[in-house]
Amino acid sequence: MTARINLHELARLSATERARLLTRTETDLSQYDDRVRAIIEAVRRDGDKALVRFAAEFDKVKIDPSAIAATEADFDAAERSLDPEVRAAMEFAAGSIRRFHEDQKPEEMWLHEIRPGAFAGDRTRPIPSVACYIPRGKGAFPSVALMTAIPARVAGVKDVIIVTPPGPDGGVDDATLVAARMAGVDKVYKAGGAQAVAAVAYGTATIPKCDKIIGPGSPWVAAAKRLVSHVIDTGTPAGPSELIVLADDTADGRLAGLDLLIESEHGPDSSAYLVTWSRRVAEEAQAAIPGYWKEMGEQRVAFSSTVLSGPIGGIVLARDAEEAIAFVNDYAPEHLEVLASEPFALLGRLENAGEILLGHHTPVTLGNYVVGPNHVLPTSRWARTASPVSVFDFMKRTSIAYVTAEGYPELARHARVLAHYEGFDAHANAVSDIRDRLLKR
Repeated sequence: MTARINLHELARLSATERARLLTRTETDLSQYDDRVRAIIEAVRRDGDKALVRFAAEFDKVKIDPSAIAATEADFDAAERSLDPEVRAAMEFAAGSIRRFHEDQKPEEMWLHEIRPGAFAGDRTRPIPSVACYIPRGKGAFPSVALMTAIPARVAGVKDVIIVTPPGPDGGVDDATLVAARMAGVDKVYKAGGAQAVAAVAYGTATIPKCDKIIGPGSPWVAAAKRLVSHVIDTGTPAGPSELIVLADDTADGRLAGLDLLIESEHGPDSSAYLVTWSRRVAEEAQAAIPGYWKEMGEQRVAFSSTVLSGPIGGIVLARDAEEAIAFVNDYAPEHLEVLASEPFALLGRLENAGEILLGHHTPVTLGNYVVGPNHVLPTSRWARTASPVSVFDFMKRTSIAYVTAEGYPELARHARVLAHYEGFDAHANAVSDIRDRLLKR
């Protein structure tokens, strides 16, 4: 492999050049809008017929409208075909994911006495329905099915479905079907891309309209989510993969280089940086990576090398820890791996990341599959304000309040003052002597 791995020295970059390193593939989705808008309108108008047409156009497979939904026979065949070792690994992962999200689940209701005689709190309930989007363009991802469907079920969502692009044979990946069944989901539909987003937003004869869609996808999926966000809750923004490996001056550059490849192999639209203030670490990683590429398949090497030699990947060399950490916080990566002698010492200074994986024994691979926290994470700098997918994404909170007769007078007095100040007569009257007289009847 002769691709040259980028080495960006922050001290030598202009403000414009530094800002360019922070961009993502999905930063500007306007180039997809016209085509995606047409796809959405076609699905809204023609339903299943449009899904069949787009499966032929984009996925290069022929699907009969009656076969959009996976059947019980499809699930059973997948169970028989799946490698037992893969199934065992999925069961292990499912156990970790379920345990984490069960621990994360909030209490059903809390009510605290905020003032004497005045009680307030929250009641939490599951949302009615959700569609889990499972991508397939560059492979099959049963782990995404586990990461989205399991917390939905833990949260108590009644109607959980999965939409996923059909494979080359026109079917759903065996492991994805088995993952769905492990998660307690029996509704899986062969639809991907913008057309799948449109299908769950508006509903078709086969695919039900849902209240929310969760899951990562291509810029086409991201653009579609944005265009239907007035119809369906589109959840955490989750686009092409992103990774920063932050390595201090004690790290082994070869290990940093090994882990840098994890997310760069997802696709040419991924972003991946090794950020360090040690030139030794940078040079060790740069020298080691070509050897690791020799241990990978041709397609994954093509993706990885494109990312690491392209405009949004490579090695970033900072002058010191402060400059490195500032870059990481500005970037707000989806995945942040910290290779340091004392990773917890850096944790308090790391503000923006979808997930932070601490130490030499916590590579992104473990976070992606088996530790338990969700791997559907905010991308494109959304980690500055958004959070990983969790049980909270599948639940809604309702505020609860109760005021006793003893607690009412003081609250009413202050509320009446504020209502008068803001000019709301009915507000003020509702806590005036009018109410007092009515309550005495």
